[in-house]
Amino acid sequence: MKASEFHSSRKFAQTTFGRIAYVERGGGPVALFVHALPLCGYQWRYVLDEVSSMRTCIAPDMMGLGYSEIPAAQDISFESQAKMLAAFLDARSIKQVDLIGNDTGGGVSQIFLSLYPERVRSVTLTNCEVHDLWPNPMLQQFYGALKAGMVGELLKNITRDPSLAAQLAATYENPESLTTESLEVYFGPFVESEQRREQLKGFAEAERNRDQLVAAAKGLRASQIPAQILWGDADTAFDTPASIEWLKRNLGGLRKVITIPKAKLFWPEEHPRLLTVLLKEFWSGLD
Repeated sequence: MKASEFHSSRKFAQTTFGRIAYVERGGGPVALFVHALPLCGYQWRYVLDEVSSMRTCIAPDMMGLGYSEIPAAQDISFESQAKMLAAFLDARSIKQVDLIGNDTGGGVSQIFLSLYPERVRSVTLTNCEVHDLWPNPMLQQFYGALKAGMVGELLKNITRDPSLAAQLAATYENPESLTTESLEVYFGPFVESEQRREQLKGFAEAERNRDQLVAAAKGLRASQIPAQILWGDADTAFDTPASIEWLKRNLGGLRKVITIPKAKLFWPEEHPRLLTVLLKEFWSGLD
């Protein structure tokens, strides 16, 4: 899926949280892909093309990111994002999904699973926040820059000077794969809108989001929903051994854990064929 197709195929679902942007591909049971911070649904473009043969693949933009349109004062905490996803599914008359999340999308997905287990057919978590095991010093610095408005300014300026994207290198195994086109799709919304840059600061509330994730642990333990963990082992944002161990002990329904050598935080974008194979294999065992 090229940028032009992503833009032309975008739809909006009206919810109490605002107009939620999304793209959709395929047919059959619904798979809901929840993207990373500070990206948008475009992160899943290659996977959507590959997996659409066996699922209706839907990639919404979280509040405060991408092309979703929300009120200026809208809460964008993890729990609010999860409730937005439920409202989004209601607006689309979708009862149940296979849930896939990366990074912040994975944190939100855990809360969604805890709040709405009846709406989840299966869950796939890639590198993401886990319980109280975050933020590490690198993320603490990132959240500080978010709160100060520095990240919003950086994202705005990246579209004008792509060389600034080198500051995202820690999240990509091959940062040179970030094209000017993808940078414009991801960060274009921050260029002209000061309100969007201001809303982005809401993601800096790490302690609040961590508390929400800790509160979701009881629901995760009680879950019997089939789950798998696919984790890039070169990630510097989250502690791989500790995160995987916690999920092994606390994610009910966990069936499979796979680590991907040398892969970093945003590996689902860099290795879509691998993710596609692993998703199809997992879902085939459930269908």
